[in-house]
Amino acid sequence: MIIESRAYARAGLLGNPSDGYYGKTISIIIRNFGAIVSVYQTPELVIEEQQEDLNRFRNIYHLTDSVNLTGYYGGTRLIKAAIKRFCEFCESNDIKLANKNFTIRYQSSIPRQVGLAGSSAIITATMKALMKFYNVEMPLPVLPSLVLSVEADELGINAGLQDRVIQAYEGCVYMDFNKDHMEKKGYGIYKRLPAQKLPNLYLAYKTELGKVSGTVLNNIRQRFNSGEKRVHDTLAEIASMADQGRSAIEKEDHDLLYELINTNFDLRSRIMNISESNLEMVQVARRCGASAKFSGSGGTIIGMYRDDEMLRSLVVHLKKINARVIKPYIL
Repeated sequence: MIIESRAYARAGLLGNPSDGYYGKTISIIIRNFGAIVSVYQTPELVIEEQQEDLNRFRNIYHLTDSVNLTGYYGGTRLIKAAIKRFCEFCESNDIKLANKNFTIRYQSSIPRQVGLAGSSAIITATMKALMKFYNVEMPLPVLPSLVLSVEADELGINAGLQDRVIQAYEGCVYMDFNKDHMEKKGYGIYKRLPAQKLPNLYLAYKTELGKVSGTVLNNIRQRFNSGEKRVHDTLAEIASMADQGRSAIEKEDHDLLYELINTNFDLRSRIMNISESNLEMVQVARRCGASAKFSGSGGTIIGMYRDDEMLRSLVVHLKKINARVIKPYIL
């Protein structure tokens, strides 16, 4: 019997990057792209390598193109770390695993290293598959924290809970990472929002902007930990975008939501360096009349468009700077 689990790409709609700093965010799932993990019982435990995990290339140019597209790391390290953490979670919670082995493989259509949470999707799908294979139950709020521990503790990736929460809950979710609650429970306060009340949203990304997400946020972490007032104050303002956005979504106040998306990016720019190529996407989208902000750590933007004419304008003008535009499927 083959067990399959899926986890999808995600986009931060409001509040990011405050999620890693006891802030608040709203995220949506992007069902256009996803990671699929398959598990089936075998005599030995085997992690199957995919093409991007193999160190075999036609020539030096093929190697260079591969690194530019997918980075230096494949998916097997993510799966190996996820399996280790899953085992440790079960041991610490006195959950006895059945004496059986498995072969595990993954596939992913999520564009790599453009801020769509491709790595955490593979880990989340792996955790879900292992839970099914070993018939292990886990409280839903706990799953994102366990996925984050794989990346942060096992692999040294600087990240927040936002991606893992939305990939566990799906749909549209408001998240409050209140420090006292986090320290007491180990997870935040999560509330599903009515995704059917969202306005017209678009997503645009440049595949050539690939980078390892954790490296982008490292400087902010250092400045935050050192107590820099400008960073603390700005992150607090960014977190407030999520509170206002929650109300705007519930009331279907799309005009307010439009302004909040733009403000979120402008605040981020106050404390973070924005590359010219990333900034170009935001500027082009705004010249078309749409709102625009980063969906994650960079490489992808998300925003609102008013009508089909504006969407066509986005497609045409963003294509000129080699950016692809899609309408995200959430439900």
